[in-house]
Amino acid sequence: MPSPLLLDRLLLVSHLFQRDMTRAFAGTDLTEARMAVLWVVHHGGPQTQQAIAAELALTPRTVSAHIDSLEASGHVRRTAHATDRRAHVVQLTEEGAELMRRTAAEHEELSGALRASVAPADRAALDRGLDAIAERLQQLMAAQDAR
Repeated sequence: MPSPLLLDRLLLVSHLFQRDMTRAFAGTDLTEARMAVLWVVHHGGPQTQQAIAAELALTPRTVSAHIDSLEASGHVRRTAHATDRRAHVVQLTEEGAELMRRTAAEHEELSGALRASVAPADRAALDRGLDAIAERLQQLMAAQDAR
């Protein structure tokens, strides 16, 4: 029997991460999409809803709905933009910042455990390979989006 295709293995990894996220969000109002909004604000600092929508390639309406939910749950707050009265700036609350600190620490721990499963001599090649795959997939997606 032939070995699994690279895409099959990547899909398996994606599925396993999806199951892990579903488990992690069980019993909360968090979803993968809401966490994506939190990651953008965590990494980029306070920003407008339009900037978040652009970063996530989502419609402003969709992002606004996610932010409504995150605001209701106490993870973010909106404030008036200093120079654009039509815009709001989204920032993490202390509760949201603490969630993202914990999540980042969990990601670091899991990354270390996954990396440790690869022989030390192969880790640099793994990094280069994953970077190359991600870059190529982004190029393919951009080409599809341009059509």
